Amino acid sequence: MIQLDLNAQEKEYLIEALESYLSDLRYEIADTDSMDFREQLKAKKNALEKVLAALQAGKA
Repeated sequence: MIQLDLNAQEKEYLIEALESYLSDLRYEIADTDSMDFREQLKAKKNALEKVLAALQAGKA
């Protein structure tokens, strides 16, 4: 388990960055023809969504 110490502003910036990246990633997944690459992108999306949820819940 990794613990990050962020102040409120840093946490907000990280949340914004993750939300933006995840939005872009959803489009990339939809536009990807390679099934293997699509599965890799989906795994990345799922992992980053967990990080985002933890940040939003105040667990990070």
